[in-house]
Amino acid sequence: MRIIAIGCEYSGVSTLIKGLDAWGRERGIQHHLDDHFTIPDAYHLDQAEQQAMLDMLPAIKERFQRFQIVYHVRLLHRYQHILLGGFHIEEAVYGPRYYYPGIPVEVREYEPDMPSDAILVHLKARPEIIRARMAAHPHPHQLVPAAEVEEILAGFAEEYRHSWIRRKFEIDTSDSSPSQLLETFLRLSIPHLNPADAALRLLMR
Repeated sequence: MRIIAIGCEYSGVSTLIKGLDAWGRERGIQHHLDDHFTIPDAYHLDQAEQQAMLDMLPAIKERFQRFQIVYHVRLLHRYQHILLGGFHIEEAVYGPRYYYPGIPVEVREYEPDMPSDAILVHLKARPEIIRARMAAHPHPHQLVPAAEVEEILAGFAEEYRHSWIRRKFEIDTSDSSPSQLLETFLRLSIPHLNPADAALRLLMR
């Protein structure tokens, strides 16, 4: 599967792609996983490097993000099984607001270059649930302020609606455990699988 999972911080994006990665490994499927599009990259950089990324000038942040989006479009073609968290749509929501205010960004132009079997899944949750998760499990570099949750949720919903990716669906994670989220994804993704992935899924039953 080629999966692009998007959604407001604390909506379950990282939980889903980590669950899918573990699910795949248990079945002999090796996914390429990239969940480092939110600045700073807390997955591959140490504390000093993360701070340096935060301190970059806005125009440099925009250029860096644009370059890594282009690079990962290439990876979508290279890997049959790939999981991307946030990716270009996250950039459309977060970039002009938090990284480089005043610099326009256009991400739709990347979508025609993506494989036709890429699947877009939009994760969402009720605002009070997002805020409760923020309070219970604060991120080291939390990006979305609690007061802006509604606006960010609306931004992701709008970008999802306008996306040109044809294979797409939504999941409300408000009342889901990690295992329930994975089960829901596996069920709802069936109509969107390409023939090879559909056949592989049948073999895994």
